Amino acid sequence: MKKYIKLLRVKHYIKNLLIFIPMFFGGVFFDFSKLTAGMVGFWCFSFISSAIYILNDLKDIEKDRKHPIKKNRPLASGQIKPRVAIVIMSLCIGVSCVLSFYLDNFRSFVLLISYLGLNVAYSMGLKNKPIIDIVILAAGFVIRIFYGGMITGVSISKWLYLVITSGSLYMGLGKRRNEMKKQTDTRDVLKYYNVDFLDKNMYVCVALTIVFYALWTYEMPNAQISWTIPIFIILLMSYSLDVEGNSDGDPVEVILHDKILIGILILYALFIFGLLYVV
Repeated sequence: MKKYIKLLRVKHYIKNLLIFIPMFFGGVFFDFSKLTAGMVGFWCFSFISSAIYILNDLKDIEKDRKHPIKKNRPLASGQIKPRVAIVIMSLCIGVSCVLSFYLDNFRSFVLLISYLGLNVAYSMGLKNKPIIDIVILAAGFVIRIFYGGMITGVSISKWLYLVITSGSLYMGLGKRRNEMKKQTDTRDVLKYYNVDFLDKNMYVCVALTIVFYALWTYEMPNAQISWTIPIFIILLMSYSLDVEGNSDGDPVEVILHDKILIGILILYALFIFGLLYVV
């Protein structure tokens, strides 16, 4: 069972929690119908994400076998046969589509399929195009936010959109930076980048993320949410410390392997929850 969980990249489902962001910050997190729609949407995106990971592993199976860490993946190591992986990938797409029909929201379904198509294009070659590869990585986070807003009927603030966009670009740049620093990745696109370029643009994106977040807090119904700006800055500082350390740069790996960062995230979430739902 472990090899199938690893193939599906279940731990990366944490990214799909972004679907709940619109309803959480919109103050309607305890609306049962919206929460139900959010849960269904979470699983739609989770199954689609797993299908994309499997496709990527099938495409890169030979390259992964030369990588010191990726060689242990189920397909690269031979634990799971390619034909079995193809069947699982097809089932994931099928289940996601069936769940989408339950939501009865055509626009959200189009967005979900667009996410699938974008990532198929990424796997088929766009991941080897500089800048475009990082933009697609960031787009995945932005799409999750808009998808969450669509299925729950919550509008997305323009400032929140910019926070997610700049923050996602920052994480994408950080991922590429650490792949270059470790010099163990077999990605063709890395030959187009250099650490100085990635560093400078990471600093620009993280600064913009803080500015956009500050502007977003001032348009919220409860003006006291601006008190969370220092916590948000500390949160980004903690993440940056990990990314510029010995991490591989993957956002999920960074968060799950730093207990202090998880603690700051929980503290931030509690502050926001208190200001939105208690005060």
